[in-house]
Amino acid sequence: MKIRTMMAADVDAVIALWQRCGLTRPWNDPRQDLAFAAAGPSSAVLVQTAKEAVVGAVMVGHDGHRGTVYYLGVDPAQRRVGGGASLMRAAEAWLRQRGVWKLNLLVRETNAEVIGFYEALGYQDQACRVMGKRLDDRADRTPVDGTDSHEPLPEASEER
Repeated sequence: MKIRTMMAADVDAVIALWQRCGLTRPWNDPRQDLAFAAAGPSSAVLVQTAKEAVVGAVMVGHDGHRGTVYYLGVDPAQRRVGGGASLMRAAEAWLRQRGVWKLNLLVRETNAEVIGFYEALGYQDQACRVMGKRLDDRADRTPVDGTDSHEPLPEASEER
């Protein structure tokens, strides 16, 4: 397997992967997220390929102080062979190359499997509360299509 920076031709495959992994949410437009990450010098999307097919992807970025990883996903048929760990090492290396010295993760507290994955890679609970506010005049967690559906979503096995 190879890891490289996402190209424009990979966008649909990355979105499909993230959907298979249960990482997308109705209130986040993955196409917009990908375009935003790919456009700036402080973020990137790394893809993992096997026989030229995208089998894993991770979004990584930094604010000049701390790095963050989002949308880490490995195709369910390709899991448990080290792909997720390889993607995390690639994201860490990307940040190190830019002088970033710490990486933060956001993992839903209910996603015990993914918490265990990150703990096995050396990540620890930082005892912080994450708070957020939308800056685009939409109510928080309002689906991109404007519907009011707040149906519970299944927990993904690899979280952003």
